[in-house]
Amino acid sequence: MSNNVETGTTVTLHYSGVLNDGTQFDSSYDRGDPMTVTVGSGQLISGFDEALVGMTTGEKKTFTLEPEQAYGDRNPQAITELDRSIFPDDLTLAVGTTLPLMDQDGQPFIATVAEVKDDSVVADLNHPLAGEDLTFTVEVITVQGDEDSTS
Repeated sequence: MSNNVETGTTVTLHYSGVLNDGTQFDSSYDRGDPMTVTVGSGQLISGFDEALVGMTTGEKKTFTLEPEQAYGDRNPQAITELDRSIFPDDLTLAVGTTLPLMDQDGQPFIATVAEVKDDSVVADLNHPLAGEDLTFTVEVITVQGDEDSTS
């Protein structure tokens, strides 16, 4: 059996991600621990999942995802005004601060403070990386398929 990455395969990998201007936005190398995911299970953005398919143990690959393959385009309508009273008094709210919120289904997401007013906070509900091209460098460390019964 080959150890190619396929949908449903569990993969351990290291990665780093940069924006078009070279700014790094994430890196498993910096955290010191590789990431283990099941390809195609919704744990990764779609373009990242697709780029992993066909890779093999030890392979390194660099690829760029356009917004529609990553966090989508920025939606200028995805702005909301929240009452200041819903936030703890000791929470420092400043433009650019990220806020952990929950949607109506209880799913967590991140909003970014766009403006702070006396009685309210204007929150941008777009993902912070929406509208960005993302370039990833990925190194596959292990590929564990269905034929491997060890965990």
